[in-house]
Amino acid sequence: MDAFYASVELLRYPQLKGLPVVIGGGRRTADAIASQIPEGGTLADIPVDAFPLLRDYKGRGVITTATYPARQFGIGSAMGMMKAAKLCPQALVLPVDFDEYRRYSRRFKDVILDIAPTMEDRGVDEVYIDFTVVPGGQREGGLVLARLLQKSILQATGLTCSIGVAPSKLLAKLASEFKKPNGITVLYESDLKSKIWPLPCRKVNGIGPRADERLLAQGIRTIEDLASRDRSWLIHAFGKATGAWMHDIAWGRDDRPVVTHSEPVSMSRETTFDRDLRVDVDRAELGAIFTRLCQKVAEDLQRKGYVGKTIGIKIKYADFKTATRDFSVDQPTSDAIEIRRIAGQCLKRVPLDRSLRLLGVRVGALSKTDDVDLPYRESMWVSGEQQDDRRTGTASTGVLPWS
Repeated sequence: MDAFYASVELLRYPQLKGLPVVIGGGRRTADAIASQIPEGGTLADIPVDAFPLLRDYKGRGVITTATYPARQFGIGSAMGMMKAAKLCPQALVLPVDFDEYRRYSRRFKDVILDIAPTMEDRGVDEVYIDFTVVPGGQREGGLVLARLLQKSILQATGLTCSIGVAPSKLLAKLASEFKKPNGITVLYESDLKSKIWPLPCRKVNGIGPRADERLLAQGIRTIEDLASRDRSWLIHAFGKATGAWMHDIAWGRDDRPVVTHSEPVSMSRETTFDRDLRVDVDRAELGAIFTRLCQKVAEDLQRKGYVGKTIGIKIKYADFKTATRDFSVDQPTSDAIEIRRIAGQCLKRVPLDRSLRLLGVRVGALSKTDDVDLPYRESMWVSGEQQDDRRTGTASTGVLPWS
């Protein structure tokens, strides 16, 4: 999907089309947005000058995504908001609304499944689709079906997407980036040397910044440079598995199938604070954040039908050092109170005398709820309130379980 989060926001705020806009820095609150709507108007009637400017942002938030006009200034995902403000101070800022993005994600995937049911979900805004046995999937090398998907998604959601059609997932992924936004690229194996080899190695999904640095140190900048190295040399330099994989991808070899179903290993929620927090000073605020994270993880598990036996926490200190702890329970759970209780025990096992910049909660060792005999019905949180008398005390007070 093209600039997915930003594109969803532009459906709500069409007055911002063509302008540099960044999404990030905090979550959307309905009250804050509603206060800007003129009397008798809608979100689309909020004047442009009512939206906050990036130059006025103060904090340590990061950019989730940006519109294409903002990207022209060098702004990208995961960039710090303060850094981005130096590149494009006039950009407008919108908060994130993950509930809305997930809703549109489900909508565009439903459209795809109606047309081409062999689909691998790769996150909120990306999928792989196997055209092989889809009627018309081979016409014009897949171009006809790609156009149908593009048109159908646009009609159903108002959003555009870019599609890469190729004999493998590796080449399809690379091809999908060629003609953004709203483009289609059909790539054949014979196009490898002319269209893939000139690309930087960093374009390959799986070659991250550290691997790219190591490749550059060896004089390997492009995929063609990588392809010129012997397989044995790459294995010696990068290890048996990674070296062999690098050689295969440089020559376009990728036999991975489209996987239509996979079980998650864990589910987690975490948040980076706008300012460093300390337990001795900000206990109430930390407690409220901690409770909310546990609640969100529980909601994710319950919505997707999972329970977990390993509950853990993650802390990042002001100096960016990270500490994690976890604990496994006998009975798997998706109960927010139980998750908070066990996660609280984990918190007692890490040093809390330093400033904190991030807090996270994770539930792992997952099983499908239907496959587990639970001793009682898993509890639910509704509108941030607890449902019965059992859910009282520290779980709702926002007090952290450490002392």
